[in-house]
Amino acid sequence: MKTRLTRRSVLLSGAAMLGGLSAQRLLAAETNATALPSLAGKTVLVTGSTDGLGRAVALKLAGAGAHVIVHGRNRERGAAVVKEIDALNKGGAMFYAADFASLAAVREFAAAILKDHRQLHLLINNAGIGSADADGGKDREVSADGFERRFAVNYLSGFLLTRLLLPTLIASAPARIVNIASLAQRPIEFDDVMLERDYDGGRAYSQSKLAQILFTQDLAEELKGTRVTANSLHPATYMDTAMVRDAGVTPRSTVEQGADAVVYVATSSDLDGKSGLFFNGKAEMRANAQAYDVQARARLRELSTTLTGV
Repeated sequence: MKTRLTRRSVLLSGAAMLGGLSAQRLLAAETNATALPSLAGKTVLVTGSTDGLGRAVALKLAGAGAHVIVHGRNRERGAAVVKEIDALNKGGAMFYAADFASLAAVREFAAAILKDHRQLHLLINNAGIGSADADGGKDREVSADGFERRFAVNYLSGFLLTRLLLPTLIASAPARIVNIASLAQRPIEFDDVMLERDYDGGRAYSQSKLAQILFTQDLAEELKGTRVTANSLHPATYMDTAMVRDAGVTPRSTVEQGADAVVYVATSSDLDGKSGLFFNGKAEMRANAQAYDVQARARLRELSTTLTGV
């Protein structure tokens, strides 16, 4: 079920504090941060934007004037992000709740967006789960649809959401799709995609992230001539997020560094018309070789279409 929060439904009381940084401090956190173009009149969707990297990206885009569709599972956190964005008095925001471990929830989420918004200029597929759960566990789990949970949340949900929103993105062109992937990439084992043998949380995470990149390359080919581009990136290494801490890893980068890289790929005029690229931060690089394997991409596309029904 979705929850929508607008200026009318959230009382403004100044910028709320999340993760130790206010919206204003976050926007000015780094003196070398990417200077964003005006996004006034643009509608953007950032999945997984109630905490961590997604929240930081949402605030930066809203600070440039965008209307941000905020997504997450936690309504209280969603309300807090909307309040922060509204306090900026620039773009505005709406919050929708959806659990990406359920494809039915993703479909309902997409339907609500299409009902409420006639245009969509930027889709950032950021929602995901790491190699470990909040309690540090890395056991194999399945989604509501019976799929390996990390593959479902990190990849299949974004695949389905993008397919459902694609006509609106095309109609709103120029538009961009940005998939938040990782340097952690493991080739997809098509004979055991759901990892029923020798399961490991890190392996599951790395496979799901490479799947995102294969999907990005596929989109880039499909969308030629539409003025909609698709790129992917590794924002920063071991950012100070709950995902990293849950995995027992000491953070090496700040969330602000990662957010700066994301908004660069999402908004920089240097990338106008450029598609099918993978970035490590702001630097273009090659992803795992499987990302450029046409046959592997075709197999993943066929599997994904079968599993999601689109």
